[in-house]
Amino acid sequence: MTQTNISYVTSKVPEEPVEPCSRDDDNKLGANLSYIYYFMFVFSVIANLLVLVVIHRFEKLYTVINILLVNLVTSSLILMSSLPFQAASMQISDWIFGSAMCKIVFSAYYLGFYSSVFFLTLLTFDRYLAFVHFMPVLHVRSRRNAIISCVVVWVISGLACIRPMILHGTFKHFGAMYCEEFAHVDGLNVKMLKRSGFYIQLFVFLILPLAIIIFCYVRIVITIKKSRSASKFHAVRMIFMIVVLFFICWIPFNIVELLHYELESLLSCEAKQKLGYALHVTRNMAYIYFCISPMFYTFVGRKFQNHFKQLLVKCFPRLQDHISFNTDITTTHTSRTELSLKK
Repeated sequence: MTQTNISYVTSKVPEEPVEPCSRDDDNKLGANLSYIYYFMFVFSVIANLLVLVVIHRFEKLYTVINILLVNLVTSSLILMSSLPFQAASMQISDWIFGSAMCKIVFSAYYLGFYSSVFFLTLLTFDRYLAFVHFMPVLHVRSRRNAIISCVVVWVISGLACIRPMILHGTFKHFGAMYCEEFAHVDGLNVKMLKRSGFYIQLFVFLILPLAIIIFCYVRIVITIKKSRSASKFHAVRMIFMIVVLFFICWIPFNIVELLHYELESLLSCEAKQKLGYALHVTRNMAYIYFCISPMFYTFVGRKFQNHFKQLLVKCFPRLQDHISFNTDITTTHTSRTELSLKK
């Protein structure tokens, strides 16, 4: 997330002046793209709140999957709350919100990102248990265990935010205030802290969850093929599409960030600028996920579609003649849920 305006290249021959490496072009691209952040923030808030309203009005909040979904939506809202502040700072090339907000905004960004990865993994693991090992692990998929898992995720994600909270701060550069990771902090090996933090993020919050998710879905697909059940396929498709979309959006950003951490000091000015372009583009791809993922809750899940239509009819009774919905979907789902809870 580091944004650099000017970087200087040191020469082995001190008497020869070296031209500064201007990063105005890629920073300008980032500022222009950041206008999308406002739209993504508003759209995400409306869509995610809609998901919460539907779950509250038509679903049983204490089911395992809904507990996880509510926490996933919450983590997305936390992350998206940082976007307006980032956008304003990039557009005016000045951080006007103060030192405390600098730490809060970027801590919220990382907290939302880290927790979202884990909640997606938990959702996938829950689907794995439900479809592959339903009866033997029925007691494991309990409301109590779901709540404990969510608490553990928030604790781990909060601990992972300590590093960016320590390193992020405000400083003045050519009269403008910036909110970035410090290059030097007294008593800390900042370079090692940044490097270790990045690789923890890469392996713990990307590669490990990706491996778990791939394993779970391979087993789920094998089980569904054996059972030849179309209803099971539709039930698992929603979360599968959300997970695939998440990694399509986040993997390019992590690859570019890896190149940034490993190669930036070795690159020419032109190469640094191209890397800056790639960072801005892939970062926006990553943010788009949190903006459009609620649409997958709405348009992929048949039950959610049905609940959404019911909500529209309740809010706008005149639409009743133009919207058709199947009450059997909700009734069937509710009876199955109650039966599983009794067991």
